[in-house]
Amino acid sequence: MLLMRWLVLLCLLGALISFAFYAATGQVRFRRWGLVVLKWTVLAGLGFFAVLILERLA
Repeated sequence: MLLMRWLVLLCLLGALISFAFYAATGQVRFRRWGLVVLKWTVLAGLGFFAVLILERLA
């Protein structure tokens, strides 16, 4: 569980850094990369919490 928390935190940090690069340079590829990383991080987090909820129900 601790590993998953760190993994999500690092992915969010990567998205934040990508958005900062976009703000500094104006290059669209950094914004696109940040959105992709953010999307997959949110989906992975939702999947992780779904597993936790299912464990509680069972």
